[in-house]
Amino acid sequence: MRAVAIEEFGDPSGMRAVEREAPTPGSGQLLIRTEAIGVGGVDAVIRRGTIGSVSQPGMIPGSEVAGTVVQVGSDIEPSWIGRRVWAFTGVSGGYAEFAVAEQDDVTALPDGLSSVDAVTLGSAATVAHFALDHARFSAGESVLVRGAAGSIGLAAVELAARAGASAVAVTTSSVERGHRLRALGATHVLDRAGDAEADADAPDAYDVIIDIVGGAALPAFLDRLAPNGRLVLVGVVAGYPPADFGMSLLRSFQQSRSFATFSLATVPVAERNRVRAELFASAAQGGISPVVDAVLTLDQAAEAHQRMDDGTVFGRIVLVPGDS
Repeated sequence: MRAVAIEEFGDPSGMRAVEREAPTPGSGQLLIRTEAIGVGGVDAVIRRGTIGSVSQPGMIPGSEVAGTVVQVGSDIEPSWIGRRVWAFTGVSGGYAEFAVAEQDDVTALPDGLSSVDAVTLGSAATVAHFALDHARFSAGESVLVRGAAGSIGLAAVELAARAGASAVAVTTSSVERGHRLRALGATHVLDRAGDAEADADAPDAYDVIIDIVGGAALPAFLDRLAPNGRLVLVGVVAGYPPADFGMSLLRSFQQSRSFATFSLATVPVAERNRVRAELFASAAQGGISPVVDAVLTLDQAAEAHQRMDDGTVFGRIVLVPGDS
Protein backbone atom coordinates (compact mmCIF):
# COMPACT_ATOMS: atom_id res chain seq x y z
CA MET A 1 0.00 0.00 0.00
CA ARG A 2 0.99 3.63 -0.45
CA ALA A 3 1.85 5.46 2.78
CA VAL A 4 3.82 8.42 4.13
CA ALA A 5 6.57 7.84 6.68
CA ILE A 6 8.68 10.17 8.81
CA GLU A 7 12.22 9.22 7.86
CA GLU A 8 13.83 12.20 9.60
CA PHE A 9 12.27 14.20 12.41
CA GLY A 10 12.25 17.96 12.21
CA ASP A 11 10.94 19.96 9.27
CA PRO A 12 8.39 18.56 6.77
CA SER A 13 11.06 17.59 4.24
CA GLY A 14 11.78 14.53 6.38
CA MET A 15 8.50 12.94 5.30
CA ARG A 16 8.62 10.43 2.44
CA ALA A 17 6.08 8.51 0.35
CA VAL A 18 6.78 4.78 0.80
CA GLU A 19 5.35 1.37 -0.07
CA ARG A 20 4.40 -0.82 2.89
CA GLU A 21 2.49 -4.03 3.49
CA ALA A 22 -1.12 -3.37 4.39
CA PRO A 23 -1.79 -4.09 8.08
CA THR A 24 -3.89 -7.04 9.22
CA PRO A 25 -6.61 -6.51 11.83
CA GLY A 26 -6.08 -8.36 15.08
CA SER A 27 -8.47 -9.14 17.89
CA GLY A 28 -10.97 -6.30 18.39
CA GLN A 29 -9.75 -4.44 15.29
CA LEU A 30 -11.08 -3.35 11.90
CA LEU A 31 -9.15 -2.68 8.69
CA ILE A 32 -10.29 0.44 6.82
CA ARG A 33 -9.60 1.41 3.23
CA THR A 34 -9.04 5.10 3.74
CA GLU A 35 -10.91 7.72 1.73
CA ALA A 36 -9.85 10.74 3.81
CA ILE A 37 -7.11 11.35 6.39
CA GLY A 38 -7.12 14.24 8.83
CA VAL A 39 -3.94 16.30 9.25
CA GLY A 40 -3.82 17.48 12.85
CA GLY A 41 -1.62 19.54 15.13
CA VAL A 42 -0.51 16.44 17.03
CA ASP A 43 0.83 15.03 13.74
CA ALA A 44 3.06 18.08 13.40
CA VAL A 45 4.24 17.78 17.00
CA ILE A 46 5.17 14.13 16.41
CA ARG A 47 6.86 14.95 13.09
CA ARG A 48 9.04 17.55 14.82
CA GLY A 49 10.18 14.82 17.24
CA THR A 50 8.74 16.61 20.26
CA ILE A 51 7.06 13.47 21.63
CA GLY A 52 10.10 11.23 21.84
CA SER A 53 8.27 8.23 23.31
CA VAL A 54 6.25 7.70 20.12
CA SER A 55 8.64 9.13 17.54
CA GLN A 56 10.58 6.40 15.79
CA PRO A 57 12.18 6.85 12.34
CA GLY A 58 10.08 5.22 9.65
CA MET A 59 6.82 5.59 11.52
CA ILE A 60 3.62 6.40 9.64
CA PRO A 61 1.94 9.40 11.29
CA GLY A 62 -1.77 10.16 11.36
CA SER A 63 -4.48 9.43 13.90
CA GLU A 64 -7.79 10.11 12.15
CA VAL A 65 -9.21 8.46 9.03
CA ALA A 66 -12.52 7.83 7.33
CA GLY A 67 -13.33 5.20 4.76
CA THR A 68 -14.82 1.74 4.30
CA VAL A 69 -14.25 -1.32 6.48
CA VAL A 70 -12.78 -4.11 4.35
CA GLN A 71 -11.71 -6.69 6.95
CA VAL A 72 -12.32 -7.38 10.64
CA GLY A 73 -10.70 -9.38 13.42
CA SER A 74 -12.06 -12.83 14.17
CA ASP A 75 -14.07 -11.55 17.16
CA ILE A 76 -15.74 -8.65 15.30
CA GLU A 77 -19.17 -8.91 13.69
CA PRO A 78 -18.72 -9.40 9.92
CA SER A 79 -21.59 -6.94 9.38
CA TRP A 80 -19.02 -4.14 9.81
CA ILE A 81 -17.50 -5.03 6.42
CA GLY A 82 -18.63 -2.56 3.78
CA ARG A 83 -19.71 0.11 6.27
CA ARG A 84 -18.46 3.69 6.01
CA VAL A 85 -16.77 4.74 9.23
CA TRP A 86 -14.64 7.34 10.98
CA ALA A 87 -11.77 5.95 13.05
CA PHE A 88 -9.07 7.01 15.50
CA THR A 89 -5.92 4.98 14.78
CA GLY A 90 -3.84 6.06 17.78
CA VAL A 91 -0.76 8.24 17.33
CA SER A 92 0.30 6.56 14.09
CA GLY A 93 -0.79 4.64 11.03
CA GLY A 94 -3.25 7.06 9.45
CA TYR A 95 -1.25 8.41 6.50
CA ALA A 96 -1.83 5.32 4.39
CA GLU A 97 -4.23 3.66 1.98
CA PHE A 98 -5.23 1.17 4.69
CA ALA A 99 -5.37 1.70 8.46
CA VAL A 100 -6.26 -0.43 11.47
CA ALA A 101 -8.35 0.78 14.41
CA GLU A 102 -9.82 -0.68 17.57
CA GLN A 103 -13.58 -1.21 17.43
CA ASP A 104 -14.05 1.16 20.38
CA ASP A 105 -12.40 3.90 18.29
CA VAL A 106 -14.69 3.51 15.27
CA THR A 107 -17.92 5.42 14.60
CA ALA A 108 -20.28 4.61 11.74
CA LEU A 109 -20.98 7.53 9.41
CA PRO A 110 -24.48 8.72 8.57
CA ASP A 111 -25.70 9.09 5.01
CA GLY A 112 -25.02 12.57 3.72
CA LEU A 113 -21.68 13.06 5.50
CA SER A 114 -18.59 12.74 3.32
CA SER A 115 -15.38 11.13 4.51
CA VAL A 116 -13.59 14.49 4.11
CA ASP A 117 -16.12 16.21 6.38
CA ALA A 118 -15.94 13.32 8.86
CA VAL A 119 -12.20 13.70 9.45
CA THR A 120 -12.63 17.47 9.62
CA LEU A 121 -15.04 17.12 12.55
CA GLY A 122 -14.44 13.72 14.13
CA SER A 123 -11.75 14.60 16.63
CA ALA A 124 -11.95 18.38 16.57
CA ALA A 125 -15.65 18.89 17.23
CA THR A 126 -15.65 16.17 19.88
CA VAL A 127 -12.72 17.78 21.69
CA ALA A 128 -14.41 21.19 21.46
CA HIS A 129 -17.66 19.80 22.89
CA PHE A 130 -16.01 18.19 25.89
CA ALA A 131 -13.61 21.10 26.44
CA LEU A 132 -16.61 23.42 26.86
CA ASP A 133 -18.16 20.84 29.17
CA HIS A 134 -14.90 20.59 31.14
CA ALA A 135 -15.01 24.37 31.55
CA ARG A 136 -18.56 24.05 32.95
CA PHE A 137 -19.76 26.45 30.26
CA SER A 138 -23.44 27.35 30.36
CA ALA A 139 -25.74 29.55 28.28
CA GLY A 140 -25.37 33.25 28.99
CA GLU A 141 -21.64 33.08 29.71
CA SER A 142 -18.95 34.76 27.62
CA VAL A 143 -16.34 32.68 25.79
CA LEU A 144 -12.96 33.48 24.25
CA VAL A 145 -11.46 30.96 21.85
CA ARG A 146 -7.72 31.37 21.46
CA GLY A 147 -6.45 29.82 18.24
CA ALA A 148 -9.86 29.90 16.59
CA ALA A 149 -8.68 29.28 13.01
CA GLY A 150 -7.81 25.64 13.68
CA SER A 151 -10.34 22.83 13.50
CA ILE A 152 -10.84 22.59 17.28
CA GLY A 153 -11.15 26.35 17.65
CA LEU A 154 -13.64 26.64 14.81
CA ALA A 155 -15.81 23.93 16.33
CA ALA A 156 -15.60 25.57 19.76
CA VAL A 157 -16.80 28.87 18.28
CA GLU A 158 -19.78 27.30 16.57
CA LEU A 159 -20.75 25.07 19.50
CA ALA A 160 -20.50 27.91 22.04
CA ALA A 161 -22.63 30.17 19.84
CA ARG A 162 -25.22 27.44 19.32
CA ALA A 163 -25.35 26.80 23.07
CA GLY A 164 -26.27 30.42 23.86
CA ALA A 165 -23.02 32.15 24.81
CA SER A 166 -23.55 35.84 25.58
CA ALA A 167 -20.41 36.62 23.56
CA VAL A 168 -17.95 34.52 21.56
CA ALA A 169 -14.64 36.31 21.06
CA VAL A 170 -11.82 34.88 18.96
CA THR A 171 -8.17 35.57 18.38
CA THR A 172 -7.04 35.51 14.77
CA SER A 173 -4.44 37.00 12.46
CA SER A 174 -6.37 38.77 9.71
CA VAL A 175 -9.51 40.69 8.88
CA GLU A 176 -10.50 38.05 6.33
CA ARG A 177 -10.29 35.29 8.94
CA GLY A 178 -12.31 37.45 11.30
CA HIS A 179 -15.13 37.68 8.75
CA ARG A 180 -15.15 33.91 8.33
CA LEU A 181 -15.22 33.37 12.09
CA ARG A 182 -18.14 35.78 12.49
CA ALA A 183 -20.06 33.70 9.95
CA LEU A 184 -19.62 30.72 12.29
CA GLY A 185 -20.89 32.59 15.35
CA ALA A 186 -18.05 34.79 16.64
CA THR A 187 -19.32 38.11 17.98
CA HIS A 188 -15.95 39.78 18.60
CA VAL A 189 -12.63 39.48 16.78
CA LEU A 190 -9.33 40.19 18.52
CA ASP A 191 -5.79 40.01 17.24
CA ARG A 192 -3.52 37.13 18.22
CA ALA A 193 -2.43 38.90 21.41
CA GLY A 194 -6.05 39.26 22.51
CA ASP A 195 -5.91 43.02 21.95
CA ALA A 196 -9.40 44.43 22.34
CA GLU A 197 -8.43 47.43 20.16
CA ALA A 198 -9.17 45.15 17.24
CA ASP A 199 -12.81 45.19 18.43
CA ALA A 200 -13.66 48.08 20.72
CA ASP A 201 -16.88 46.45 21.97
CA ALA A 202 -15.22 43.20 23.07
CA PRO A 203 -15.56 42.23 26.74
CA ASP A 204 -12.60 42.96 28.97
CA ALA A 205 -12.91 39.59 30.70
CA TYR A 206 -14.42 36.18 29.94
CA ASP A 207 -16.16 33.45 31.88
CA VAL A 208 -14.55 30.72 29.77
CA ILE A 209 -11.39 30.67 27.65
CA ILE A 210 -10.69 27.68 25.40
CA ASP A 211 -6.99 27.79 24.55
CA ILE A 212 -5.47 25.66 21.79
CA VAL A 213 -2.25 27.67 21.63
CA GLY A 214 -0.46 27.68 25.01
CA GLY A 215 3.05 29.11 24.77
CA ALA A 216 4.63 32.15 26.39
CA ALA A 217 1.49 34.32 26.19
CA LEU A 218 -0.70 32.00 28.29
CA PRO A 219 -0.38 34.06 31.52
CA ALA A 220 -1.77 37.12 29.72
CA PHE A 221 -4.90 35.17 28.87
CA LEU A 222 -5.30 33.96 32.44
CA ASP A 223 -5.44 37.67 33.27
CA ARG A 224 -8.40 37.98 30.87
CA LEU A 225 -10.57 35.69 33.00
CA ALA A 226 -13.56 37.17 34.79
CA PRO A 227 -14.10 36.39 38.49
CA ASN A 228 -14.76 32.64 38.74
CA GLY A 229 -13.55 32.35 35.13
CA ARG A 230 -12.09 29.10 33.79
CA LEU A 231 -9.36 28.62 31.19
CA VAL A 232 -9.09 25.16 29.64
CA LEU A 233 -5.93 24.33 27.70
CA VAL A 234 -6.53 21.76 24.96
CA GLY A 235 -3.36 22.23 22.91
CA VAL A 236 0.14 23.69 22.94
CA VAL A 237 0.76 24.50 19.29
CA ALA A 238 2.96 27.42 20.40
CA GLY A 239 4.84 25.28 22.91
CA TYR A 240 4.60 24.92 26.67
CA PRO A 241 3.79 27.96 28.82
CA PRO A 242 6.48 29.40 31.12
CA ALA A 243 7.15 27.35 34.22
CA ASP A 244 5.77 30.07 36.50
CA PHE A 245 2.54 30.69 34.53
CA GLY A 246 0.49 29.78 37.62
CA MET A 247 1.67 32.94 39.36
CA SER A 248 -0.93 34.84 37.36
CA LEU A 249 -3.64 32.90 39.18
CA LEU A 250 -2.01 33.41 42.55
CA ARG A 251 -1.69 37.16 42.02
CA SER A 252 -5.43 37.30 41.33
CA PHE A 253 -6.31 34.92 44.17
CA GLN A 254 -9.44 36.81 45.20
CA GLN A 255 -10.87 36.48 41.68
CA SER A 256 -11.23 32.68 42.10
CA ARG A 257 -9.99 32.06 38.59
CA SER A 258 -8.98 28.55 37.55
CA PHE A 259 -6.88 26.70 34.99
CA ALA A 260 -7.30 23.16 33.66
CA THR A 261 -5.97 20.95 30.91
CA PHE A 262 -8.21 18.69 28.86
CA SER A 263 -7.59 15.52 26.88
CA LEU A 264 -10.29 13.46 25.19
CA ALA A 265 -8.54 10.38 26.58
CA THR A 266 -10.17 11.11 29.96
CA VAL A 267 -13.72 10.81 28.57
CA PRO A 268 -15.30 7.32 28.79
CA VAL A 269 -15.34 5.58 25.42
CA ALA A 270 -19.12 5.17 25.24
CA GLU A 271 -19.69 8.84 26.05
CA ARG A 272 -17.26 10.23 23.50
CA ASN A 273 -18.56 7.87 20.81
CA ARG A 274 -22.16 8.90 21.55
CA VAL A 275 -21.32 12.60 21.29
CA ARG A 276 -19.26 12.09 18.12
CA ALA A 277 -22.16 10.24 16.47
CA GLU A 278 -24.51 13.09 17.45
CA LEU A 279 -22.12 15.66 15.98
CA PHE A 280 -21.86 13.66 12.74
CA ALA A 281 -25.66 13.48 12.52
CA SER A 282 -25.89 17.23 13.10
CA ALA A 283 -23.29 17.91 10.40
CA ALA A 284 -25.13 15.69 7.92
CA GLN A 285 -28.21 17.85 8.51
CA GLY A 286 -26.32 21.15 8.27
CA GLY A 287 -26.31 21.85 12.00
CA ILE A 288 -22.54 22.17 12.35
CA SER A 289 -20.08 23.26 9.69
CA PRO A 290 -16.99 21.28 8.65
CA VAL A 291 -14.36 23.81 7.56
CA VAL A 292 -11.91 22.28 5.10
CA ASP A 293 -8.82 24.32 4.27
CA ALA A 294 -7.62 22.06 1.46
CA VAL A 295 -7.80 18.50 0.13
CA LEU A 296 -4.36 17.19 -0.88
CA THR A 297 -3.02 13.79 -1.86
CA LEU A 298 -0.89 11.55 0.34
CA ASP A 299 2.13 12.53 -1.74
CA GLN A 300 1.51 16.14 -0.67
CA ALA A 301 1.70 15.39 3.07
CA ALA A 302 4.92 17.40 3.46
CA GLU A 303 3.23 20.38 1.81
CA ALA A 304 0.32 20.04 4.24
CA HIS A 305 2.71 20.09 7.20
CA GLN A 306 4.61 23.06 5.79
CA ARG A 307 1.36 25.00 5.53
CA MET A 308 0.60 24.16 9.16
CA ASP A 309 4.07 25.30 10.22
CA ASP A 310 3.57 28.54 8.26
CA GLY A 311 0.32 29.25 10.11
CA THR A 312 -1.71 29.68 6.92
CA VAL A 313 -4.30 26.96 7.57
CA PHE A 314 -7.93 27.87 8.30
CA GLY A 315 -9.80 24.74 9.29
CA ARG A 316 -8.42 21.31 8.49
CA ILE A 317 -6.22 19.99 5.72
CA VAL A 318 -7.37 16.56 4.54
CA LEU A 319 -5.29 14.01 2.67
CA VAL A 320 -6.80 11.55 0.20
CA PRO A 321 -5.09 8.44 -1.17
CA GLY A 322 -5.54 9.29 -4.86
CA ASP A 323 -5.96 12.42 -6.93
CA SER A 324 -7.53 15.34 -5.05
